[in-house]
Amino acid sequence: NMPLALIHKALIATLLIAFAAQWARATNAVQPVPALTGHVIDQTGTLTAADISALEAQLVATEQSKGSQVVVLMVPTTAPEDIASYANRVGNAWKIGRKDVGDGVLLLVAKNDRKMRIEVAKTLEGAIPDVLAARIIDETMKPRFRSNDFAGGIDAAVGQITSLIQGESLPAPAWESAESPQGDGERDWE
Repeated sequence: NMPLALIHKALIATLLIAFAAQWARATNAVQPVPALTGHVIDQTGTLTAADISALEAQLVATEQSKGSQVVVLMVPTTAPEDIASYANRVGNAWKIGRKDVGDGVLLLVAKNDRKMRIEVAKTLEGAIPDVLAARIIDETMKPRFRSNDFAGGIDAAVGQITSLIQGESLPAPAWESAESPQGDGERDWE
């Protein structure tokens, strides 16, 4: 009778461990979407204050001249999500771009994952189609990132993105929301 009781206890312990592991996986939280505090958010500590300031100035100038919002986000990882799912969540939370125009761009770098993504809202898909976004990543960002020149890669990519936006005919910007990407909080990612 004693061996049967031990087997019973071992079986219960095994089941508890299996359920605990399953529960831990199920509650493995996704990365939080950071607060939208500016045009450049670096959660990796990679960019210097000067890098961020220069990028911020370029992106504010684009927003003031064209109305389009471009936001750069650097995170250590998007795990357990892939970068596309995380970018979509960030886009939906931040609603980059003007609500009535849909002209936002998210440049996302997951540094430790070695992944990059350029998420483009609908109105700018003609100016920045997927093939051009992929080319900016492959030909502009990757070579610089491989040399640990993250600031240079992001700066060059932002330059190309803003240049493509400048060539697009878009409605004139509304000055009251051109100060910061936060605006009124009601913006369409689509």
